[in-house]
Parts: sequence; C-alpha cells; structure tokens
Amino acid sequence: MPLEFDHNNERCTAVVDGTPYSSAVTDVLITTNDKTHMSEAQIGEKIIPITEAEADALTVYKAKDLRHHTIGVEPGEDSPVI
Repeated sequence: MPLEFDHNNERCTAVVDGTPYSSAVTDVLITTNDKTHMSEAQIGEKIIPITEAEADALTVYKAKDLRHHTIGVEPGEDSPVI
C-alpha cells in the first residue's frame, strides 16, 4: 500500500482496508519490525509496513527515524544473516 504525501501541508496518508490514516509527517515514527526485518511507520495510531524507499522518503520530510539493523541466524546455519 503506497503512502500518499501532501507536500503543501506536510502530511502523509496510508489507506488500510479502506480506512485512511493520516498524520503530519513530523509525527510519523519509522521503526524496524525485528520479526520481519522490515520497516514500519506509525501513522496516527496505526502501524503500517512500508518499503525502504517509503521509509527514506519519510525521512526527507523529517519523520522520526528509529530504524535499526537486524541480524538473524537462518535455521541450521551458524553465521548471521544481515
């Protein structure tokens, strides 16, 4: 689900299951889901999975970037997957 940016009002919107979630971009929190190793955005009260390109676009508009790198080990392997 793509994010929509309103550049004039510095807001972003995501529609999930027909319900729009909107927030000032500066209030959006970008985090990392440790289980999926993917980025998520908290827009309003909704946490939405996003692409890295969308996460990067949000940071350009001053969203709070709280992402971190995750390291996991594949089942049966000894070396970490980065």
